[in-house]
Amino acid sequence: MICALGSSICFGTASVLQALGVRAAKPGTGGGVDVALFWRAVRQWRYLAGLSLDGIGFGLQIVALLTLPIYTVGAALAASLAVTAVVASRMLKVQLSRTEWAAVAVVCGGLAMLAFASGTEGEGTGSPELQWAMLATAFGVLGIGVVAGRLPDRPRALALGLGAGFGFGVVEVAVRLIDGPDLTNPAWYALLVGGGAAFLLLASALQRGSVTTATAGAVLGETIGPALVGVVWLGDTTREGLAWLAILGFTIAVAGALVLARFGEAPVREPEAPKTTAGR
Repeated sequence: MICALGSSICFGTASVLQALGVRAAKPGTGGGVDVALFWRAVRQWRYLAGLSLDGIGFGLQIVALLTLPIYTVGAALAASLAVTAVVASRMLKVQLSRTEWAAVAVVCGGLAMLAFASGTEGEGTGSPELQWAMLATAFGVLGIGVVAGRLPDRPRALALGLGAGFGFGVVEVAVRLIDGPDLTNPAWYALLVGGGAAFLLLASALQRGSVTTATAGAVLGETIGPALVGVVWLGDTTREGLAWLAILGFTIAVAGALVLARFGEAPVREPEAPKTTAGR
């Protein structure tokens, strides 16, 4: 659980830095997925710092996925929005409402329930059919990006966010399906394609549409589906008699994260207007 929470802290802090980097990058043209956006953003040191934290967070996420049920790790990753909200309130002086502070507390309470109720990681390694299904889903995420580019602004943000969430969900499941450096395992390629597509779609969604809508879609996409796969096909369980508490904690944590969805991209402060001297 420590690794899952550490991953959440890394991802949440990285969001603040990447928001500054993406906004500082030169905006592109068109309405679909902006492939060149990433190459413009990496020229910003804040974006690079965010990517470094993402790398550390991803390593912690892998360790967590190998020791905890997917539903626990997924809820912890969604809780990174609470981290982003708190960091933004400090670094960017963003004002959080009472509802948002309450949502931060709700997320923490949901995670505490999950930590208490979670069982051990399932022993299932997944069938070959599931491995190929994850690879097909990863390429499907790319297809979502193509289709989303033709949609109006609001549905585009939701579609790109959901697509990004599905991509991150593929990564969560693929980690569990990989058993050693066997490059004939489709899960390896599902992890690479799904992760790359997710980052691309999410970056485009944050720049081109509603941050709240895109992030809410991503949270739903990366938590519910992978959690079901873990329970149904990979044998993830809860402590005996505490399935209800795990479900409640998962629901509360995700609901709290959705309330904080506007922090999927931390707001950037507007520069203060220069002071003027009276009489000039």
